Amino acid sequence: MATQLIQHRVSGWLPQDHSVLERWLAKKLKQLDGQEKPAPVVQVIQDFQAFIEGDATVLGLFQKMFIQVPNKPPYDKDPTQQPQVRDYKTMLRLMNMVLTEAPAFSQDDLVGFPINAILDWPMGTPAGFTAFYLDSVNEHLRKILDEWAKFLSSPASCDVLTTEPEGWFSQDALVAMGGFVDDFVHDPEKPHYGFTSWDDFFTRRFKPGRRPVLRPNDLYVVVSACESTVYNVASNVQEHDLFWLKEKSYSLSDMLSNPQYLPEFIGGSIYQAFLSALKYHRWHAPVNGTVVDTQTIPGTYYSESPTAGMDPAAPNNSQGYLTAVATRAVIYIQADSLDIGLMAFMAVGMAEVSTCQITVQKGDRIVQGDELGAFHFGGSTHCLIFRPQTKISWTDATKVGRNVRLNEPIGFVYTPKLSGRTCRIF
Repeated sequence: MATQLIQHRVSGWLPQDHSVLERWLAKKLKQLDGQEKPAPVVQVIQDFQAFIEGDATVLGLFQKMFIQVPNKPPYDKDPTQQPQVRDYKTMLRLMNMVLTEAPAFSQDDLVGFPINAILDWPMGTPAGFTAFYLDSVNEHLRKILDEWAKFLSSPASCDVLTTEPEGWFSQDALVAMGGFVDDFVHDPEKPHYGFTSWDDFFTRRFKPGRRPVLRPNDLYVVVSACESTVYNVASNVQEHDLFWLKEKSYSLSDMLSNPQYLPEFIGGSIYQAFLSALKYHRWHAPVNGTVVDTQTIPGTYYSESPTAGMDPAAPNNSQGYLTAVATRAVIYIQADSLDIGLMAFMAVGMAEVSTCQITVQKGDRIVQGDELGAFHFGGSTHCLIFRPQTKISWTDATKVGRNVRLNEPIGFVYTPKLSGRTCRIF
């Protein structure tokens, strides 16, 4: 059977070759089976199991999601004829195992989203879609991810921050991360290069001057808020749309969940790009202006668009859908440019990302390049949302699939009444 490669699979946090993921799961299952004494089960996993088994409807969904997997193509053509994780109890045991493990580097088979990997098949089933959309299920998943976050923020998570073959400072890892040595603050003379935890490494900072704002006083330029890969650029975005049925459609009412600012953006435009595994995970101001308001919106963690089905690329293809249902943070900015006016930056958590940390507050003055916040513990996507009155001419940097640097110009704003102003040179 030909190798199936999935481009940008969950922003690089899962391997493109699905057979690699299968081998990773097989290895984890072998570790479980080889335990002489079962590992202690952390309280949040015990609570999740009690919740599943204490609600007949939820129990039925978690039983059905594993039963439904073999009946969906291409899984009916899989040589094993069935998924490796076959029941929710095995799922819980695997979750319990990974809560005390930090993602190790791998040249070909990085599995940085271990829980996503465990749920890879069942969350794409009809029962999985229903279960992982439930608020009650997501409340338990949040507690599980918070528990993992505690470990990833502890010194114990530094065991992968080494120069060993699976360490993040091995030669292969440094090559994979591109300009790590030149770009990021670190100290190779200190233990773990000066990082105190996996999350400290994950949220590493650029050295001063590595991502300069080229035209800081030009109010007509919009710059990239994140080091990211372009997913979509959309115009005439609607208040309500069938975001769960249409690929790359947006529903502003569901995205913003804020009736105060919603009317401003109906009919406007959205730029969306995702952050990959090896990139920088902080957000920065795309314009000069003032923070008008901030908002954190709780949501789902492992819900995929129902139209994505059992496609291994479903998490990546669900990015538009996730803007309306996933955990997210919104920062409203009143730009200094009257031609931009009010705009919004939205950070959207994907899979294991349960923390979208906003570091600015209402009333703060910001200029392009100032930090707005950060993602913790995993991959993510983000949106810039503009009013219909804001006329933007996007640069070539916004072509879908293009890698865009932080603070790189992505568009310019023009005023229609100024005849002849149709371009601007960066």
